[in-house]
Amino acid sequence: MTNTTFAPDNPLQIIIVSGRSGSGKTSVLNILEDFSYYVIDNLPLSLINQAVDDLIANNVKQVALGIDVRNPNADLSAFEGVYETLIDRYQNAVKILYVTAQEGVLVARFGATRRVHPLLPTAGNLPNALAREIELLKPIAIHADIKIDTSTLNIHELKEQIRQHLGLDSIVTVNILSFGFKHGTPIDADFTFDVRILPNPHWQETLRAKTGRDDEVKAFFADYPEVDDMASDIGDFLGKWLPQFLHNNRYLVTVAIGCTGGKHRSVYVAEKVGELLKSRLPTNMPIVVKHREKRYW
Repeated sequence: MTNTTFAPDNPLQIIIVSGRSGSGKTSVLNILEDFSYYVIDNLPLSLINQAVDDLIANNVKQVALGIDVRNPNADLSAFEGVYETLIDRYQNAVKILYVTAQEGVLVARFGATRRVHPLLPTAGNLPNALAREIELLKPIAIHADIKIDTSTLNIHELKEQIRQHLGLDSIVTVNILSFGFKHGTPIDADFTFDVRILPNPHWQETLRAKTGRDDEVKAFFADYPEVDDMASDIGDFLGKWLPQFLHNNRYLVTVAIGCTGGKHRSVYVAEKVGELLKSRLPTNMPIVVKHREKRYW
């Protein structure tokens, strides 16, 4: 098998996520899922190699596997063999990400969430369960390529550390949505712009059936420089501030642009703003322009 290199441009990445209960394994898996990894949590070790093979055979190139003490104890002792098989098949594409936290922090987290440690029924008390867990996880911990102490991290900081360790780019999709106020304001919009102050093609009967995407309506707006001025001002504002969402644990930002009916002015301005932002925003902020009232056209 040819050697695979674990790097941002390598399409094959297999991440084994493990660590102490309460340290944030579920959060890590959720973050990886947001980064487009195919996530499987708590799969028995005896099934992992076949599952990875099947996923890769079906063109799934980014896989994250959650393994912890919820697996039967015998399975954890067999981790070495499973890991060696993965390394033999996929080499540098395989990495282990191990999360932990200070014991006092773990105790406080279990107390705050009222969750039961998975080893508590057999360990008798929480300190014993935490100590026993460390022993059980040793076959995984000794191979860890990345170790993250979450004791003082919030979810945003955890995401940033994972992104840096794995060489991943944060991706925030910018959804530019035209709409008509008479059909209601979008409740999920992060930014809302009202363009009803602009000249309205609706009052020209020959343009009434057209939309802001038609050449006749574009020609109408060409006679009113304030239309493109407003689109430019909106584009300048968004071009400056939208990149801040890359560091804010967000995956979608919705920009709503509304006129009365959602057919002419808002459509034209939304399309124009989308064009402007394509040249101003970084490549990891893809732009999607949608028109909510299209069903009424």
